[in-house]
Amino acid sequence: MIRVLLVDDQPLLRSGFRALLDLEDDIEVVAEAGDGMEGLALVREHLPDVALIDIQMPVVDGIEATRRIAADPALAGVHVVILTNYGLDEYVFNALRAGAAGFLVKDIVPEDFLHAVRVAARGDALLAPSITRKLIDRYVTQPLQTDADVELEDLTNREREAVALVAHGLSNDQIADRMMISPMTAKTHINRAMAKLHARDRAQLVVFAYESGLVTPRGR
Repeated sequence: MIRVLLVDDQPLLRSGFRALLDLEDDIEVVAEAGDGMEGLALVREHLPDVALIDIQMPVVDGIEATRRIAADPALAGVHVVILTNYGLDEYVFNALRAGAAGFLVKDIVPEDFLHAVRVAARGDALLAPSITRKLIDRYVTQPLQTDADVELEDLTNREREAVALVAHGLSNDQIADRMMISPMTAKTHINRAMAKLHARDRAQLVVFAYESGLVTPRGR
């Protein structure tokens, strides 16, 4: 059973999402919250598999809530998915840097919404290669406001190569083809890199690759 927490300050939207989720036999909504602070308390109480968190909320916004969840080792199993009205914007990028597994636009069709919840619950990032490329083109070319000291020295050469290809928006199958290895081996390299970099998901690997200088945005 996939356990889901809904955090959004608009009751009507929460009700709509809950109605969809409650129809599924393999999904259970364990709690709802109307602001980020209440959401954090419920995340710690219920330890959901997926926390669907609105990006703009009172008290504590979605970015800060994501940051606090990602920083808490006790919440390592919670996969944050950001809900937004606006698609890929600076707020979403900052949420991905804070540790979100991906994002969903609120006008998503029901089938895609349910699929995304299941993808997030498996621990996969909700970043298709096309979205990764948009992320790179739009935001990583801008100066980063961060104090993060990202170190990649512990990665093997093959792990570095795999991370760089992730940062270029390639899928696991494409990475396997480029590196002339099996998809399973490609996934192993990526998972080991994530473990060494303490990255929660593939989205953070993209950020790490650019912040560390492993990959340089086009145009620089």
